[in-house]
Amino acid sequence: MRITARRRLMVGVVAGTVAAIALTASACTLKAVDGQQPPVGAAQQSGLPDAGTGGLSSASAAASASASASGPCARPVGASPVVKVTDVATGVRVTGYGREGDTDPLPMAIAAAPDGGSWLAWLGTDGRVYLGRLGCDDKLVGTPTSFTGIDLQDVAADANGGVLLLTRKGNCGGGTLCGGSSSPCNTMHMIRFDTSGKQVWERQVTNLTGTRTGYDDGARFIWWYQHHGRLAYDGTNYAAYFGVAITVKNGACVDIHEGDRMQVVGPGGALVPGNGSFEVGCSHSWTTRIAWDPRVKRFAMVCATDNACRIAQPSPYRTVASGTCDGTLFGGDLVLAGSKGYWTAWSQGGKARLDRFSTGASEATVTTVAKTGHPHLVAYGSGRMLLAWESGSSMQAQVYDTGAAKTVGGSFTVDAKDHAYQAFKAYADGSVAYAAAGANATTIRIARVLPLR
Repeated sequence: MRITARRRLMVGVVAGTVAAIALTASACTLKAVDGQQPPVGAAQQSGLPDAGTGGLSSASAAASASASASGPCARPVGASPVVKVTDVATGVRVTGYGREGDTDPLPMAIAAAPDGGSWLAWLGTDGRVYLGRLGCDDKLVGTPTSFTGIDLQDVAADANGGVLLLTRKGNCGGGTLCGGSSSPCNTMHMIRFDTSGKQVWERQVTNLTGTRTGYDDGARFIWWYQHHGRLAYDGTNYAAYFGVAITVKNGACVDIHEGDRMQVVGPGGALVPGNGSFEVGCSHSWTTRIAWDPRVKRFAMVCATDNACRIAQPSPYRTVASGTCDGTLFGGDLVLAGSKGYWTAWSQGGKARLDRFSTGASEATVTTVAKTGHPHLVAYGSGRMLLAWESGSSMQAQVYDTGAAKTVGGSFTVDAKDHAYQAFKAYADGSVAYAAAGANATTIRIARVLPLR
């Protein structure tokens, strides 16, 4: 059954409840962790007060420096947002933005490391996903590693390395479609890497095996239709939430539907049941977003769905914000709100909104100044969040508080090229960073908004 990517050509939702299927994951490759590297980069102190000048005592100088810099990288803290851009030479060709459609490959992603540095992932043009470590100066440290992959989804980090979420080629098998075309039949994988960027284990989070191919009843695979995904970390386990193809037997043939799927993987690479995971949530689904909420100890999720055309929480469906079926509904990120609940950014008709919710419908709606079909939202230090959107060849951004979503200061420019489906990432020092296309095919631009006082 062929589903067009244009939302205005709506298709039927999977009828009935899809029966649960035990996942048979691909074989893991388990290796010992190679040991940890020292923290990347040196703390950058440029622009901080000099302890030997201005008649300051050493205690006063230390207090002044502390007030002017944040975190192990000593990033400058300002009274208003300051954007720092750094161009990273990758040494290999990076996949371009293309049409930025929901079925197109994602070129790059960034993750915040606990030491203040970053992990940068990018999709090469050679069937490989590359991974490099960035120092405090947002420049590469050491030699990148690479992994087999045809599409990059996300990267996340912790003290022992991190996890890549990527797509690999799969097998549709010999089953018969009831009509249309739905290939390819690919697989989604978590790749656990250590502090040197080398693989520790891998785990498939779709369910194809040597005996279950894409056109077999009950298969869950990755196809050309919306399939992007995001990662979240609870301090022990990683969760992946992504679009998935759903194979359903229909007499002597099978239909292919589309929904989303959330799977949790433990520190040793095994699938972890429960924890909010599900086989199928929203259908049909796009812009799957996930965050770990330590206050209630659960993963929170939202999707955009043509089931009543809304922003919803999956499994079971709960409406967050109602939209319309005009082909412009887009969900753009999820952050923790104030003392409880969440803010999600979404757009309809080229206008971005912020909605606050807890377990059901929106409790507050803010119409923003952003005229965009693809908003980005990220936590920005304590009690603040940053909304960003495309503006010509660069981006515009606006800070809001996480209580009532009141604006903090004015909007400002981020000198990086927007991509509709890529994400800003939050850092413990209060900064945020975004990986964007560089000046040529072998560079990536890191745009960092420095911490706000």
